[in-house]
Amino acid sequence: MTRAPTALAPAALAPGMASWPELVEAATRCTVCAELTAGRTHVVPGVFPAAADVLLIGEAPGAQEDASGVPFVGKAGQVLDTLLAAAGLPRERVAVANVLKCRPPGNRKPKRSEMSACTPWLDRQLELIDPVLVVTLGGTAAEWALGSGTKIAAARGLIHPFRARSLLVTYHPSAAVRFGPNGTPMRALREDLTTAARLAERLRAGR
Repeated sequence: MTRAPTALAPAALAPGMASWPELVEAATRCTVCAELTAGRTHVVPGVFPAAADVLLIGEAPGAQEDASGVPFVGKAGQVLDTLLAAAGLPRERVAVANVLKCRPPGNRKPKRSEMSACTPWLDRQLELIDPVLVVTLGGTAAEWALGSGTKIAAARGLIHPFRARSLLVTYHPSAAVRFGPNGTPMRALREDLTTAARLAERLRAGR
């Protein structure tokens, strides 16, 4: 039976989701943010392979992600896949989610009200995935994790404590695409994902 969309706040729904499929089903029915609901094709909850113990967090779906319902399938996603493979971090060990589950119109920066409304979904995803390591991709995700005003250049290169876990901050793959193969974001993202792969291996061993 098809269930009707819900305007109930994610804060009321997300904590009660007992499994990833249950959370995905609830998130895809969310209509709390009217502007995002009106403009979206698909909600993009994220992906959680069975063996995943590293969580990558991006900003929000882009046009191709909105069309497919899957995160990081465009050019930025191809760059991310290439860099993950080079870093030795297999995709089956990586879960992916975004701060927002719906595409902002024109790929604009998420509003703080939208981030606040959507955060309970991501909070519950973090609990369900239970990663050894969280990696934020881009400024919006870094601010979600570490607070407003967080700057990638200052925060990257450090292991941040985050909800009894470890967290690394790096650039978004879209910045790597925008500034090109010799730009700072591409170089930093490559270095940081290599660091993430090594750190995740050590953290797994210590569990």
